[in-house]
Formats: sequence, structure tokens, C-alpha cells
Amino acid sequence: MKASDKKVYSYLRFSDPRQAVGSSADRQLAYAASWAAMHGMVLDSSLSLKDEGLSAYHERHVTQGALGVFLRAITEGRIPNGSVLVVEGLDRLSRAEPLLAQAQLAQIINGGVTVVTASDGREYNRASLKAQPMDLVYSLLVMIRAHEESDTKSKRVKAAIRRQCEGWIAGTYRGLIRNGKDPQWLRLSPGGWELIPERVAAVKRALELYSQGLGAGRAANVMHDEGFKLTEWGISGLQIYRMIKQPALRGVKRLTLDGEDFELEEYYPRVLSDTEWSELQHLASQRFRRRGAGEIPGIITGVGLAFCGYCGTAVVAQNIMNRRRADGTIADGHRRLHCTSYSKNGGCSYGGSCSVVPVERAVLSFCSDQINLTRLMQAGDAGQTLQKQLVVARAAVTKITTQLSKVTDALLADESGAAPLAFVRKARELEAQLTAAEQKVAQLEHEAVATSGAVRPAQAERWVELAADVEAGDYGAREKVRQLVMDTFNRIVIYMRGMQTDGRNGPFIDVQLFSRSGQHRLLRINRKNGAWVASEDWE
Repeated sequence: MKASDKKVYSYLRFSDPRQAVGSSADRQLAYAASWAAMHGMVLDSSLSLKDEGLSAYHERHVTQGALGVFLRAITEGRIPNGSVLVVEGLDRLSRAEPLLAQAQLAQIINGGVTVVTASDGREYNRASLKAQPMDLVYSLLVMIRAHEESDTKSKRVKAAIRRQCEGWIAGTYRGLIRNGKDPQWLRLSPGGWELIPERVAAVKRALELYSQGLGAGRAANVMHDEGFKLTEWGISGLQIYRMIKQPALRGVKRLTLDGEDFELEEYYPRVLSDTEWSELQHLASQRFRRRGAGEIPGIITGVGLAFCGYCGTAVVAQNIMNRRRADGTIADGHRRLHCTSYSKNGGCSYGGSCSVVPVERAVLSFCSDQINLTRLMQAGDAGQTLQKQLVVARAAVTKITTQLSKVTDALLADESGAAPLAFVRKARELEAQLTAAEQKVAQLEHEAVATSGAVRPAQAERWVELAADVEAGDYGAREKVRQLVMDTFNRIVIYMRGMQTDGRNGPFIDVQLFSRSGQHRLLRINRKNGAWVASEDWE
């Protein structure tokens, strides 16, 4: 290969972008240009090799940066054999564990590339290392020193951050803690963190759309059309999905140090109150909150609330879309309800099917009356039931924690160093149980807060407004009613042939409504027009 075919590449890396300010980068580039000219080679600038702010200790310059691109180019044969890579020092290539660092250097050298260090003018290639084997030992010593320096610095930084976190929790420290990423709706000013108004508006709009039942992707599309941005680059569904889980919304900074989690209360300015945060997490935990794939959003189906009164299995909707009218609408009789047991020949002998339209009309009409709605949402025993469940769940956490502590003490007391396998398995089993029990407590806490919010005085005017829009065929209104139904009801039991039936369709559909506050109402619905009569008015 001609010398002119070989190329010289210069690799620059700074763990902190502020290090790039100065003369070291210019000095290295000048050295690389001089070295190339001296050896009759070309300095190639087409493959950009600069990593700013990427750590060589954590190997991010390989997994995310330019050095990783260069290593792949060597593997793929795109770097001419005999080329040269100029670096300031071997510690610029890696500060990982010495064996990993030397393997990386070997990968470059075995790819036919010579590594030249500008700080001392040393060259590392197969020929030079074969002639001077001690250079390999020297390179290893350099890598050991570089790793130890970074490791020591990392431990000191982590210890300092740990002290800051402990000080924040104790109330003795209120300064800046530089660890992890900070929310993009905040900026740091001389006086501390402050909210960015246009970003906060975007956050609140995203949460509003999410609470209305839109998935993160659909919410992002709506916000894009409305001109909202969460970052300089716009907005995406992934950003919204991640944001919903961020405790920073309620002012908490969460970080992990060596496997230990810290939650720093009131570190950031709040966007949500504790109650609003709990309600959001409760919404996020309900998989039925997001609209399904069907063209017509369900109001009482597809939300995990509707059940067959005869066999207890779920009631689902089936829209016969291939039988549209000339104007594109679907006849009421072509939008059906049926229980899953009946449709799969699972043993329900009475279920059959019925039109979903009269049931939807009856529920909307019932909730559009303020008296009915107020009675339905009066506090019942639902809150007390949740509190009892929460007490039991917390007791389970305490019990498992005690058991795990005893097993751990037994393992530590075993001086032989060979703990019985049964003890180890029991410890792992208890750890899994503890995680599940803690998740159950968190879920019940969210439900308790959400239920207390749901029992606040309901507004029938909202139901009236949406009922009119639903009747007019507004699918967006159907999605909003879907959310109201989930906020209002805990269970809807449907008797498609009526509670008293001989197996044939009678004139009525009976529906039991169980509210989230613990109240219960029974409606008898005319299957033709949706007119209803409450059980207390039956004759």
C-alpha cells in the first residue's frame, strides 16, 4: 500500500465540555498535521473524531461517541491498514478497567492502525511492540494509573453527592446537587431553579390530553399541531410517556448512588400537588384509560367495567363496520354488546347480544341529572374499604421485612462462609415478595387519593354537554365521556335480556351501576329507545 493511501486521524475527548476551551485541542491538531506531513501522509478530517462531555471511565465515548464509530470502522475494514490515530495520551482512549482498556488498544493495533500519543511522541503498533515488549507493560501501567485516578475521583464525587443528599433530607443543605438529568421545563438561575412558562404550559397540556384518554403518541401529535414544545426539538410520545413517571412534577429529585435510591422533596418548583401527582399515577396504572384500536371509542366497554349479569364474564362491543349507511354512519342495531363467555361458547346460556346504543343513552341520561349524580357519588364505604386494604397491605410489608431480616441475620451469622442453599433461595423469594407488597401499597395509596378526589361534587352540566355531542356523532366527546365513566363507576353489570328472563329477549335491558364511592343503582332500560326507569320507580 502506498504511503499516500494511509491516513492520519486525530481523536479528541473531553469528559467536561469546558475542557475544550483552551489551546490543547489546537495543539493536538497541529501535532497531528505535522506528524502527517513529516511521514508523507494525509490528515483525514472527514471522519469527525471528537467526544465532548463523554466519560472514558464509563465507556460512554465508545457506546455513544466518536471512538465507538472509529472502532466499528476498523472492524468493517473502512480504515486503511497502516493508518495512524493521534491522541493526547492513552488515558484519552480509555479510563476503564485496565484489562478492558488494553483490549481496546489491542483492537485498534490488531486492525492495522498505529496509535501515536502527542504528549510523549510514543508509537504503538505490532512491529514496535514486538521490538520493544516493555512498551506494552508501560501502556498497561498508564492505563492502571488512569483508571485508579478516575475511580478515586468517582468515589469522591459519589461520597460528596451522598453527603449532599443526606444533608438535603436532614434539612442542613439546600445547594445544587449535580447528578442525573434535570427536567426540561426548568432552568437554573442565580436565585435557583425557576419554571420556564412555555415549557410548563406544554407539560400541563400533555397531562390534560393524557387524562382525557389520549395515549402519549396521540397526545404528542395533537400538541405538535397546536405548536407546543417540551424541548428545542419539539415533542414526542416517548417524552410524554417518560414525563408522566417523573416525580420532578411534584418537586422531587430522584437519584441512585451505588444501588441506593434518594428522593429529595421540594428540590424543584412544583408543577403538580401531591394529590394531582397521585391521581396521575393512578391514571397511568389503569391500562383501560387509553383508547383501544377500534374506530368508535367505547363508552361503557373497553374500560374493564362492564360484566354480564348472568355469568360474570366481561361484556365487549362489536361494531359491524361493513354495514354502514350511505352517509357513513352505523345503525344502532349494528353496534352490539355480548359477553365473552357466550361468544366463545363458554357456558352462558342467557347472554346473547343486544345493541349498546340504548345502554349508552340511558347511562348518559341518568348522569345528566344532578340529583341522580349527586346521590350516586355520595360517599359510601369505598373509602373505608380501601383504607382497610391499605392497612393489610402495609402489615404484609412489615411482616415480610421482618422475615427477610431474620433470614439475612442467619446468613451473616454463618461463619463457615457456605450458607445453605435453602436460606439463599428463601432470601430471594422474600425479596421478590417484598417488592410486590411494596408495589401493592403504592397502588392502594394512589387509589385512595384518586377515590377521595372522585367523590367531590359532580357536575351534571358536563354530562349534558357531552351527551349532546355524543348523540351528534362526535368521537372526541365519546373519549371524554369514557374518562367520566371510569371516574364515576367501579362496575357496570348488564342483563341483556332483563333480570327476570325465560331466555327470550324482553322489552327491557337491566343495568346495575356501582359507583366508585360505593353507591349502587339499578336501571331498567327500554331496548328500543334507551328510555330508563330507576328500580325505586318500578311498578
